[in-house]
Amino acid sequence: MTRASESQSRQPNGASSIYLGKDGRWHGRVTVGVKDDGTPDRRHVSRKTRPEVTKAVRELERQRDKGAVRKAGQSWTLATWLTHWVENIAAPNVSENTIDGYRVAVNHHLVPGLGAHRLEKLEPEHLERFYRKMQETGSAAGTAHQVHRTLRTALNEAVRRGHAVRNPATIAKAPRLEEDEVEPYSVEEVRRLLAEAGKRRNAARWVIALALGLRQGEVLGMQWTDIDFELGVIRVRRGRLRPRYEHGCGNRCGRKPGYCPQKINVRRETKSVKSRAGQRPIGVPDELMALLRRHKEQQGRECALARDLWTEKGYVFTSPVGEPLNPNTDFHRWKDLLKAVRDGRLHDARHTAATVLLILGISDAVVDSIMGWEPGKSARMRRRYQHMTGPVLKQTAAKVGALLWTVPADVSVEAGSSAAVRSASASADSALYLANLGGRRLAFAAREHAERVVAQWSEDRPGQAAQVEEIGRAQWEAEAGGGAQPIRHEVPDRRMVHHAHAVFLTGGERLNVGSPARWSTWAWDFEPDLYTDLPVRWHTSRRPGQEIEAHVRGTDENAVSSAYGEACAQAVDRARNPTTYGDGQS
Repeated sequence: MTRASESQSRQPNGASSIYLGKDGRWHGRVTVGVKDDGTPDRRHVSRKTRPEVTKAVRELERQRDKGAVRKAGQSWTLATWLTHWVENIAAPNVSENTIDGYRVAVNHHLVPGLGAHRLEKLEPEHLERFYRKMQETGSAAGTAHQVHRTLRTALNEAVRRGHAVRNPATIAKAPRLEEDEVEPYSVEEVRRLLAEAGKRRNAARWVIALALGLRQGEVLGMQWTDIDFELGVIRVRRGRLRPRYEHGCGNRCGRKPGYCPQKINVRRETKSVKSRAGQRPIGVPDELMALLRRHKEQQGRECALARDLWTEKGYVFTSPVGEPLNPNTDFHRWKDLLKAVRDGRLHDARHTAATVLLILGISDAVVDSIMGWEPGKSARMRRRYQHMTGPVLKQTAAKVGALLWTVPADVSVEAGSSAAVRSASASADSALYLANLGGRRLAFAAREHAERVVAQWSEDRPGQAAQVEEIGRAQWEAEAGGGAQPIRHEVPDRRMVHHAHAVFLTGGERLNVGSPARWSTWAWDFEPDLYTDLPVRWHTSRRPGQEIEAHVRGTDENAVSSAYGEACAQAVDRARNPTTYGDGQS
């Protein structure tokens, strides 16, 4: 063959080729792109006959021209891709709450149920059968929807990066999701809820939820700097994050991290609200502002009672030692409160507030601002949150009747709604019962509780004076020093609790805080959340000024003394190695 004829038969560089191999089969090679190292990405197909391999080569060329050829390299299973995606792609780029939801969907549902499928072999029917199986085994349709959305997001990223040709989750049908109609609490139910809240710590927390409709995270993340008492305005700036714990005991306790006696929170406490509409000022009724002022005074008294146990972080609603409230604990407090009316979700308080705004005829723009809704989504959100329930329709009809037939306004919606907020400060002049224990007075809402405490005191200390006194609530709160104790609604515990406390600087040196390192006190000297019924319990925490505190308390004095050394050792190590304990995170 001459050089001219040879050059005419040779294919140009990068063109597809078909040839008969030594194994007797026909082979084809197609250049579909360039590999990561810069060499041509040549894909191989093999068939028994030339027509078959020609057809396969042409199909591969069509896929190449459409950009639908899977990227060269690792052949992913759904399990390996989802694990890589959730930890290495999603985790650094989404919020803490979002990644928690992704991890549950991936680790508890998708990987066990679909993980063995090859990414390129996954079909919509596989997903639909999986969703149906989830429901048959007890999962709610909403859970299947969350799993479906997570999978769709993960596979979209796989397609974008060339690891998959298509996303079957965009084709598969998730189970039909029917939202339950929410029945917001009526004005009368709100009154009963707020009256019950007035008997508990952090009563203003529930008034804000029911009157202003703030989300749980927005309320728990609120700080005193967000409240302008002069203007009567609350500025929503941040939201509380759910804690994420790791073992502080080296995993010796054998429990889950959240139940470890020395657990360490490795997640920041709050984050900025995610949208511009979420960062908003809200006008506050005068009655609620007065309640917040009283709440701040009560928090100051709790701080004085807690002494060195108090950690000042500036939050409006705290535990009895100054820490921000745990969302899970807050949820259970809401459930306890609902025993006064009927069961419901914590988020139903937000539905209630939105419906009250509808009853009052507040303009849509103002409603959107108060509720923190984006302008483009506000109409849909109003339809979702503002409910035309029976009471709403009746109250609206009453307003129409009052306008057209001049009916006396004894069913005024405005008056009822305002009363709902004012009810939080009701019973300000009701009677309290003081257990006078040798000059120290404990205030109780019920006489029987005060009488039982007096009887216990007299039994423990024969010959010491103890009696029950009756006093008005307003007088009790106004008396100098009288309000330094909380108003109790149950008999406090009689146990003696032993405390130990130490503070260390960032280099590990002990700081003299000017107070005793150890002391003992009756459990009823504190609010119920402040003491423990365990023989010993200890933890370390970081102050805003970067000092590390070691706290130990329990009912067994010897156990407290023994644990004190271990707590101080961890505090020193935490002071010297902050990133090990998650203290370096913002």
